[in-house]
Amino acid sequence: MSWFYLVLAGFGEIGFVIFMKLSEGFTRKKYTILSALSGFISFYFLSRALLEIPIGTGYGIWTGIGAAGSVLLGMLFFGESRDWKRVVFIGMIIGGVIGLKTIS
Repeated sequence: MSWFYLVLAGFGEIGFVIFMKLSEGFTRKKYTILSALSGFISFYFLSRALLEIPIGTGYGIWTGIGAAGSVLLGMLFFGESRDWKRVVFIGMIIGGVIGLKTIS
C-alpha cells in the first residue's frame, strides 16, 4: 500500500505545481485553493508512504514523478518546449524512478 501512497503523493505534487501556475502568483482564488489542497494531499500521502519506504527512495521517486509529470504537462498544455533533449532528460528521470523502485 505504501507504493500506492507514493504514486498518489507524486500525482498530488503534479497537481500542486500545475495549479500554482494557473493561480498566476496566487492571484486567482480557485487555483490557489486547488494548489494548496493538492500540496496537502501530496505531503499527506508522502508521509504515509515513508512509514515503510526508505526516505531516500521515497523522496527520489516523489520528486521524479512530480518533475517528470510537470514537465510533460507543461509541454502538452502550456506550450513549453518539446525539444528532443528535454524529452531525453525526462526519460532519464523516469528511468531513475524505475531503477529506484526496482532495487527497493
